Amino acid sequence: MNDMIVQNLLSPAVLFFVLGVIAALFKSDLKFSNGFSEGLSIYLLIAIGMKGGIELSKYSIEAVFAPIVGALFLGIVIPFITLIVMKFIKMDLKNSVGLAATYGSISIVTYGAAISFLNNTGTSYEGFMNAIVVLMESPAILVSLLVLKIMENKRDVLMVPSQRLGFVPSYSNLIDKSILKETIFGKSILLLVGSLLIGVILGEQALPKVQPLFIDLYSSVLVLFLLNMGLVAGQRLPEVKKHGVKLIIFGILAPLVFGSLGVLVGSVVGLSLGGVTLMGVLAGSASYIAAPAALKTSVPDASPSIYLGLSLGVTFPFNLLIGIPVFHELAKFIS
Repeated sequence: MNDMIVQNLLSPAVLFFVLGVIAALFKSDLKFSNGFSEGLSIYLLIAIGMKGGIELSKYSIEAVFAPIVGALFLGIVIPFITLIVMKFIKMDLKNSVGLAATYGSISIVTYGAAISFLNNTGTSYEGFMNAIVVLMESPAILVSLLVLKIMENKRDVLMVPSQRLGFVPSYSNLIDKSILKETIFGKSILLLVGSLLIGVILGEQALPKVQPLFIDLYSSVLVLFLLNMGLVAGQRLPEVKKHGVKLIIFGILAPLVFGSLGVLVGSVVGLSLGGVTLMGVLAGSASYIAAPAALKTSVPDASPSIYLGLSLGVTFPFNLLIGIPVFHELAKFIS
């Protein structure tokens, strides 16, 4: 267990994120051009979607229908819970949306650590959970961006005449076609969901074409992306001081609450002990790849030092040390 924790905390991706933060704090001249930074985000969104789609194509819809419904439920509910908590601690809208997307989405590295934990304990799990991983990355991002667009348009509410009440507000323009179009067809969601569908349609026949770039080089490109995100996070660290203690408490309690909800959902949809554990781990984790890649292009005003700093600095190590075994024990209790 200790070896697994050290291996994940000392992974190249995490260490390069720390290097980026250090470079920013000491005002290094290291920087990424806007075009290159954007290119890294686009690459990661396509790679994540393609890998999940290819994996999902291996299973029949009957085998994965209930777990997919459970995953989508978690991806929709968790962002709303996060937004409510953020409103309570008086976080601004865009950083609230950033945290909602981050905590509603999942951490692939934490999932990998959970797989190692299950293998070490001799616990089996459903193979299609690898596809569920990617399915849980997109809904929270979509929901969070949609909420942002709705809230930003709230100021444009029209007053319409009413026979009994005079003029009353009309909310019909809050969720109109333009908002849905802007959210669904924004580059982040379009690339993530579109790549997933392409992977499902083409299946393993797409591997010879996409594997050299989008699978074999994925880990290396991720290092560059997190180095850049570390630079951005380090530059905005002072923003964390406004909500420091409250955010740390949230970063510790959120995985326990959301992970417990994930264990419950996994049990309801009929997963095995290992599958229930993994559903809890996914729900209790926080993204530092897909969500930041989407937020960087769609919500540039959200501070990476808040959503990345919290997910990487608090929730990620907490899950490796405490979360994974807790979710496993809870899964055994419920099962």
